Amino acid sequence: MVPLAAADRRSAEARAYLLRRGLDQAAEERFEIGFAPDQRYALTQALKDKGFDDGLIVESGMSAKPDGGGQIYDRFRGRIIFPIRDGQGRCIGFGGRSMDPNARAKYLNSPETPLFDKGRNLYHVASARAAVAKGKALIVAEGYMDVIALVRAGFDGAVAPLGTAITEDQLRLMWRISPEPVIALDGDAAGQRAAQRLIDLALPMTGPGQALRFVVLPAGQDPDDLIKAAGAGAMGALLDNARPLVDLLWAREIEGQVFDSPERKAALDKRLNDAIGKIPDEATRRHYDRELGQKKWALFGGTTGRRGQKTGPNGRKSASTAEVKLNSLLPAEGLLEGASLLICALRPELIGAVETRIERLTPKDQNRAALLFDLLSHSESPAGRQGLETLRADAHLGLTPSVICSQDADAVAAILNNLLDRLEAQRAAGAELARAEAEIQGEADEGLTWRMQQIARARHRAERPELETSGDMNEDRDALSAQLSGWVNEQIWRKPPKR
Repeated sequence: MVPLAAADRRSAEARAYLLRRGLDQAAEERFEIGFAPDQRYALTQALKDKGFDDGLIVESGMSAKPDGGGQIYDRFRGRIIFPIRDGQGRCIGFGGRSMDPNARAKYLNSPETPLFDKGRNLYHVASARAAVAKGKALIVAEGYMDVIALVRAGFDGAVAPLGTAITEDQLRLMWRISPEPVIALDGDAAGQRAAQRLIDLALPMTGPGQALRFVVLPAGQDPDDLIKAAGAGAMGALLDNARPLVDLLWAREIEGQVFDSPERKAALDKRLNDAIGKIPDEATRRHYDRELGQKKWALFGGTTGRRGQKTGPNGRKSASTAEVKLNSLLPAEGLLEGASLLICALRPELIGAVETRIERLTPKDQNRAALLFDLLSHSESPAGRQGLETLRADAHLGLTPSVICSQDADAVAAILNNLLDRLEAQRAAGAELARAEAEIQGEADEGLTWRMQQIARARHRAERPELETSGDMNEDRDALSAQLSGWVNEQIWRKPPKR
């Protein structure tokens, strides 16, 4: 291997590739990037000339021996080379990125050797350990170029597994460096699958001082793409809003599910109990159970206890006034609005079909309003860009990239329309309820309770999209609004006059 800057004209393509990725000669030298010429015996012969015998050259992983016997040959050919160092900074292997688009393996690592075990090491680990000791976060990205991009943007604690899924040994190594590494995964299907695998790997190992947080990047982007497009600040905002492991477990178990029966809810309970049952630390299990109980309570709108009283996530009675009960059914309007805007921003081809609907959005946040204007006018403004980055960094919208990266455009369009349906239904119900409450003014009787329940059910349907499949939400939204208006205009809570 030779330093890339010193290689001959055969490395020109490799230098051009790195320049396109924003790496100049200074970056090549900083990360010790080299080049292996596309020759079968160049390195092997150079090592022989230095006095190394064939057996040692093969054992080091630098050359390979044909299965049928014969002359040993270079393992790395026509590849950009990244040295892999252990925790003490000693070079123990190499990774090579092929310059041939038709190569069987885009990336190739050294084989297992007495020095190199790819399942027990991490790329850039020695430098990252030093950075974490100085207060930097340990960030786990997917590949060499991701790490280099993060480090050059100021995130010096970046590491990467070596071409495979994260292993138990790598997790233990991470936790020896930091009690809470941040896993930064690409926002594509492969990144999503990696996150799902890591949940099952980490749960039996998690506990005090051994936690994980997750960042899922926008669809189609890796850290290098995001930093180039939006700057280090955007990456920092995502990292600041990294989500705990319990959130990813919850999202995985409810994704694509409809919980419209006791049996389906019980099945969810079983899956969650089976998962957290793998956690060895009792206190950590207890906190997981409490956190997941709160999430279930929020999803199902609370459980009904004796005599129809609402109970909280720990079985305690909730406040019983009609106003509080109704408010407890309100979804976060800002989340529905934010998710709608984020999908439109990242899948602009869907805007045309819903343009008249998003025109009716009235964001209170100025940056969201600017983003909406940009979407409708096909323009771009600083405030709109800020609005988009704020939505991307919102921890509550962390799974939206997994939705919008879907190749099924019809499915994503259906999700967007569902969000807008819920938002419009909620606003319609909210407006009518506000009018009703304003006109009651102490003239309510026992009929009010029933009427308030009807309005609550309307809101409940707006909050729970799964009910659409039953036909309850197939009513025309205008009809629903008209019905609520009728109740208010007719003042149906008042007693009829005596005859």
